[in-house]
Amino acid sequence: MPKLHVVITSTRPGRGGLAVGNWFFEAAKAHGAFDVEKVDLAAQDLPLLDEPEHPRLQKYTNEHTKRWSAKVREADAFVFVVPEYDYGMPATLLNALHYLFHEWAYKPVGFVSYGGISGGMRSVQMSKLVIPTFRMMPIPEAVAIPFYVKQVENGVFIPQKPQLDSVKPMLDELGKWAGALAPLRG
Repeated sequence: MPKLHVVITSTRPGRGGLAVGNWFFEAAKAHGAFDVEKVDLAAQDLPLLDEPEHPRLQKYTNEHTKRWSAKVREADAFVFVVPEYDYGMPATLLNALHYLFHEWAYKPVGFVSYGGISGGMRSVQMSKLVIPTFRMMPIPEAVAIPFYVKQVENGVFIPQKPQLDSVKPMLDELGKWAGALAPLRG
């Protein structure tokens, strides 16, 4: 069974990503096609690019980078739970991507985005410009959550029909890509 990491990318205090990420983690487990793990960037505690060597060399000196490398390497696919900050992706996601290089290669990526009127889709579009440079495959299927704050009650995200209907098609497609790219991962 392929390993899927659901990555909560926001690290801000009071972030909505935790509620959204917890919901999607459970939905992905219920889907049944993946061994699912929730990965919270807040817990990874990655400072801003503090490795002295380029990530392509994989000469990591910091324990947090070595842990992050091992965590990313074990996954076959990712779903990034992304907010939209000022029409773009969160700096924490970009930083987490830039820490590594080879570990990301030939793995598909889906997105669960949340925000205001756009549902975080501008963050996804910006992310899709960066993701392929790591030899990752962003898939078109996604889960978008506009005005997500209206769907959070006591810290729990309550999905509506459009979100519920988007989960299976995205995970089905992610599974196809994970299988198709597996031979390239060696």
